[in-house]
Amino acid sequence: MRILIVEDELDLQEAIADGLRIDGYAVDTCDDGETAYDLLYEVNYDLVVLDLNLPIMDGLEVLEKIRDERPELKVLILSARSNVNDKVKGLDRGANDYLAKPFDFAELEARIRNLLRRKFVQESSMLSSGDIKVDLSKRIAFVNKLEIALTKKEFALLAYLLLHKDRVISQEELIEHVWDQHADSFSGAIRVHIATLRKKLKTVLSYDPIGTKIGEGYFLSSDKDGDVRA
Repeated sequence: MRILIVEDELDLQEAIADGLRIDGYAVDTCDDGETAYDLLYEVNYDLVVLDLNLPIMDGLEVLEKIRDERPELKVLILSARSNVNDKVKGLDRGANDYLAKPFDFAELEARIRNLLRRKFVQESSMLSSGDIKVDLSKRIAFVNKLEIALTKKEFALLAYLLLHKDRVISQEELIEHVWDQHADSFSGAIRVHIATLRKKLKTVLSYDPIGTKIGEGYFLSSDKDGDVRA
């Protein structure tokens, strides 16, 4: 999942971004409302963590623009404005959640997980397809009830494929949602990570569960005899 952190306290911005990257999220950052609006216009984020006290363009103005143009985008306000009136104002203008500073990072993680599950109408933190299961809360993947060791990027790829298991996912979409703003779309990173993920899954399953539709992208397959050639 790809998240934008909009926070003008740079130490806090960096701490949040580093923590979420450790969790396996692709994270972009900026420190003013105008840049945030430009990024939101260019990139299809899954969630935005938005401060309110921002230079150039206030966070509430950014929120209003998001709701006008991207009504489905999840927004978590993270602000030092902690009184009830500020919370009501933020929620009334379309924020999905509001967390006051100072905060516990574990609570921020939990709120983000909750919002992302809500986006994909996923009530449980467990995703599955055939013999493959992923626990989003614990960030653990299982195949045939056996825990499988994945890198953060492999886990993120598998989770995204499971969240969209009924359709083919293009390389461009994976770049948008699993990598951050520093990703090189021509680097071949997706092919490399898909290849290593396939190898690990195939070792346990004895077949390749990731199919490729030539010219379109990747999909999860439970068909042991299916065409899954890259």
